[in-house]
Amino acid sequence: MDTLGFLGQGFVVAMKPGNLLVALIGSFIGTIVGMLPGLGPINGVAILLPLAFALKMPPETALILLAAVYMGCEYGGRISSILLNVPGDAGAIMTAMDGNPMAKQGKAGVALSISAWSSFVGSVVAIVGLVLCAPILAGWSLAFGPAEYFALMIFAIACLGGMVGDKPVKTILAALIGLFMATVGVDANSGVYRFTFDDIHLADGIQFIVVVIGFFSVSEILLMLEQTHTGETVIKQTGRMMFNLREMVETWWCTLYSSAIGFIIGVLPGAGATIASAVTYMTAKRLHDKEGTFGNGDIRGVAAPEAANNASACGSFVPMLTLGVPGSGTTAVMMGALTLYNITPGPMLFSQQPDIVWGLIASLFVGNILLLIMNIPLVGVFTRMLSVPLFLLVPGIAAISTVGVYAVHSTTFDLVLMAVLGVFGYLLRKMNFPMSALILGFVLGEMLEQNLRRALSISNGDLHILWESPISLGLWVMAVAMLVVPPLLRLRRRRKEARTVAVSTV
Repeated sequence: MDTLGFLGQGFVVAMKPGNLLVALIGSFIGTIVGMLPGLGPINGVAILLPLAFALKMPPETALILLAAVYMGCEYGGRISSILLNVPGDAGAIMTAMDGNPMAKQGKAGVALSISAWSSFVGSVVAIVGLVLCAPILAGWSLAFGPAEYFALMIFAIACLGGMVGDKPVKTILAALIGLFMATVGVDANSGVYRFTFDDIHLADGIQFIVVVIGFFSVSEILLMLEQTHTGETVIKQTGRMMFNLREMVETWWCTLYSSAIGFIIGVLPGAGATIASAVTYMTAKRLHDKEGTFGNGDIRGVAAPEAANNASACGSFVPMLTLGVPGSGTTAVMMGALTLYNITPGPMLFSQQPDIVWGLIASLFVGNILLLIMNIPLVGVFTRMLSVPLFLLVPGIAAISTVGVYAVHSTTFDLVLMAVLGVFGYLLRKMNFPMSALILGFVLGEMLEQNLRRALSISNGDLHILWESPISLGLWVMAVAMLVVPPLLRLRRRRKEARTVAVSTV
């Protein structure tokens, strides 16, 4: 049977009334979980996994439920990111950069609707890629070893250069603070404690959720309180609820290429939605930001990362289904669901369990249509969050953030650290330090160090391993180009402008 035949068989499974109901429930729960800062898709899937098993769901139904929750979380993460400047999950960090300024300009409805549309396009592009290219891409992803991943991290950091803008020193300092925080904890290779100050709570390092909630959520609460004290309106009431045709055309190209980039990065095990959204946001900024509108509410700055993080989420199913290697933390939990049913993910899964594999892929199509139908009409409901009085909104955000952080390790130390980082983040934001550079430095720093040390361990310390393969060499060339080409283009433009001025004065 050819691919289309298998896909049709998958749709028969996914369109069963019971599976449709499960996909609808999972999409709704995922959207709510994604909205809540601190929970994210891993927790959402992990919470529902035992429930699916306890209800004795068939394996394909359980996977459809978990996949719907996963996709719903990717849709939901953007809502709090745009409305409150508090990312629901790591993949939505870049969405806040232009989404929240749009909300403050009274365009919350437009930002939410275009992000839902971009998420849908990104998911559809990735699912088509999953159907057509899964076996080829799975083999290609195996060519990525630690050296190639290290080069990929360097490329992602080089992309951070796009955030420099008019404050290079502050951007670099923010990224360095993030990189430093990533070094806290026990060194996995030598067992040496680094910057823990003999405190056992720091032995595992600083948790990502504590950093995100502290720097985004707590600092945002402090800014809200300050604005309330000075009598300022935090966010204007929104006007239009839907994007128009001109805005869709304006974002169409960046949505498409961001979907493709997000899918390719999602196929790489461990790369994830955070890197995909960061790389595509910087790419969109470099290609389209001629008037300095990115960071101040440019609609393309919302569409690009949202298309990428959803495409990345679908792409992460490729290594899980074809190789038995989880493409992300969430798909790792879903692999756990398969093992509960005595099913081993891997190359034989497509031939031995076609109903499960193709039912899951078809349910991704169905789930995304359900999420689009659910999210677009609810834009009006979501934007009403902006009319909630601050004396209710601030305690609500504080309570959700506190529960999210406490749920990780159930220690009060994390709450204290969250508060300290929140005050630090508030001071940095008052001095116009970009928080996104700090968070990306933190995320990339950990993966950068791990892959560098693994590569050097393989080569017994020989540095040539870092650039000897064609893939890593290509990534190094792209990283250098990202750093060198933009300044050269700016220099060329200035010289051209100077010559034009000189000719006009003569």
